[in-house]
Amino acid sequence: MMKDYNAEKIRNVALVGHGSSGKTSIAAAMLFDTGATTRLTEVDKGNTVTDYDPDEIERKISINSAPCFLEWKGHKINILDCPGYSNFLWDTRACFRAVDAGVVMVCSISGVEVGTEKVWEMMNELQLPRIIVINKMDRENAQFEQALESIQQFFGRQAVPVQIPIGKEKNFKGVVDLIQKKAYVFDQNRGGKLTETEIPEDLKSEVGKKINELTEMVAENDEKLMEKYFEQGDLDAADLEAGLKTSILNRQFFPVFVSSALMNVGIHPILDGILGFLPSPLERSKIPVIIKGKEELLDMSANKNMSALVYKTISDPYTGRISLIRVFSGVLNPDTSVYNANKDNEEKIGGLFFLQGKEQVPAGQAKAGDIVATAKLKATGTGDTICQKGSDIFFPRIKFPEPSISFAIQPKTRADEDRISQAIHRISDEDPTARIERDSETNELIISGNGQLHVEIITNRLKKRYNVDVTLKPPKIPYKETIKGKSDVQGKYKKQTGGRGQYGDVKIKMEPLSRGKDFEFEDKIFGGAIPKNFIPSIEKGILEARKKGVSAGYPTVDFKVILYDGSYHDVDSSDIAFKIAASMAFKKGMKEAKPTILEPIMSVEVYTPEAFMGDIMGNLNGRRGKVQGMEQKGAMSIIKAQVPMAEMLDFEPSLTSITGGRGAFMMEFFSYEEVPAQLQQKVIDKAVQEGRIKPEEEEK
Repeated sequence: MMKDYNAEKIRNVALVGHGSSGKTSIAAAMLFDTGATTRLTEVDKGNTVTDYDPDEIERKISINSAPCFLEWKGHKINILDCPGYSNFLWDTRACFRAVDAGVVMVCSISGVEVGTEKVWEMMNELQLPRIIVINKMDRENAQFEQALESIQQFFGRQAVPVQIPIGKEKNFKGVVDLIQKKAYVFDQNRGGKLTETEIPEDLKSEVGKKINELTEMVAENDEKLMEKYFEQGDLDAADLEAGLKTSILNRQFFPVFVSSALMNVGIHPILDGILGFLPSPLERSKIPVIIKGKEELLDMSANKNMSALVYKTISDPYTGRISLIRVFSGVLNPDTSVYNANKDNEEKIGGLFFLQGKEQVPAGQAKAGDIVATAKLKATGTGDTICQKGSDIFFPRIKFPEPSISFAIQPKTRADEDRISQAIHRISDEDPTARIERDSETNELIISGNGQLHVEIITNRLKKRYNVDVTLKPPKIPYKETIKGKSDVQGKYKKQTGGRGQYGDVKIKMEPLSRGKDFEFEDKIFGGAIPKNFIPSIEKGILEARKKGVSAGYPTVDFKVILYDGSYHDVDSSDIAFKIAASMAFKKGMKEAKPTILEPIMSVEVYTPEAFMGDIMGNLNGRRGKVQGMEQKGAMSIIKAQVPMAEMLDFEPSLTSITGGRGAFMMEFFSYEEVPAQLQQKVIDKAVQEGRIKPEEEEK
């Protein structure tokens, strides 16, 4: 069983950065150097602790965040190895809610990339302190100064080295510590051991320059240190460390380390930096919460009532649902009941365990500040708050992005169709951004995700984990319909079949609403023209009818319906009759109010070497894109544009082709805009092919 640690002896860090910057490799080196594993594992060999999913092993990238832990110099360090590719950054965002700091990995060859900038922005939102590691210093074309320049271009002059490398590329063998003014050379057998040596003669000039830059930046953030620096012309190591710690906590300083995770060079000083510079849970700024309906700041302490956030859910084929929990206050004990504040019910906690990748290590308890897991909670999901009953505390919900791309999926056999329901439920538990829903109009199963790779991973999981084989069809664009004009119409439903008939008669006005307002219903019936008890059925009839517009069968949005008159029959009127009459009025009103089709517009950021900027802009313009701005950061150009989703479906291969694989892009939903008139007929023709509308309906 794992030893208990108090909050002051715990560090919770997220390893983040662009994909393939070395996050999983540095986690592997840290685990090996601290004795948590007995061998130095490698991504290329598919044996790392934190990339254990078959898809990760096959693709050699992190798809899921994975927790691990180690013990170093009397402390426990909880590490969350986070994905860096844009399709999976939602998982990284959730992990930031469980940690107190970040370790940002930057490739020495590529410098800052799109994923690096995105995770930096997320950490800024949550005010997380962080350190930076320039990794892959052993690689051909590794450039410390160029990578550092890229970091300072993107993140400011507050990013300052606390180390410089000894040796270049395959001769990279150690680091000079600018705080202690010492040099360390590492074993070349990848054992991770280091030896203190003299600072190499050829580096002394550079070391002196970098020490001055570091000292000035530290002094700049502290008046007392500034005075001391002016008086003495220098600061000793103790002053530098104290000033650094304060500046890092206040996010005024981001120390830059160097390493080769693969060669196990530079890892010990980074572990020391995590302990010395990054906050314990008690040193972290207080966490915003809602207590008894009011926004407050939570004081993290083991002496308070227990409160915790479920930041991730894993669907394990053997254990079932595993909930990963960050404890913020109090103590979480096994075999106790807790209260789920979001679901308003009690949950029974079974055994507690710490996760070392997928391995479960029993935990006696989890004190404030720790990260722990439990299995088989019935109702609790990702983002839920668990606490002591009566605490009335809520942690803000985790913000997940809306899916940006959809495909239709076709189960290959009847057996696959029968199994799919349970599989969908489990995947949704684990991945809150994955959507698999049946389209009520076409009866197709629609799968939605954050990109084509994300959707491919979901379908792979359906097959490998749940034995559900599906075929992916081309992506579906979630068009919508609206009106540009006004209408005043009557919907009258009258049916006589011998005996009691059906009668409903409504008069409505329709008018457009501004974009994003969705739907409004106003009841202006006076004098009892329609009895009050039928009004909800009229609104319901319109709500159901709006699910399928009149132009191309897509949902109707941004319109207002005013019910102002009608008539009823004492015997024959019924809820169903008024519902049908309202539906008839809606369809008639839509046709008379200048209906039009809306398409989703995506906010796109493209990162490209400057040489390809003109070609990329031309490509975006050819996709009906509107360029909103350009920025130059280091060697990379950033193009910001708004582009219709329908035009972005094949952008990824085009970008790869144009930039030789050096470009990257991020895409998220921005707004809905009207489809140009000359393209609307194509959307309508496709809707006819898909069966959304019938040709005769279109002709009418």
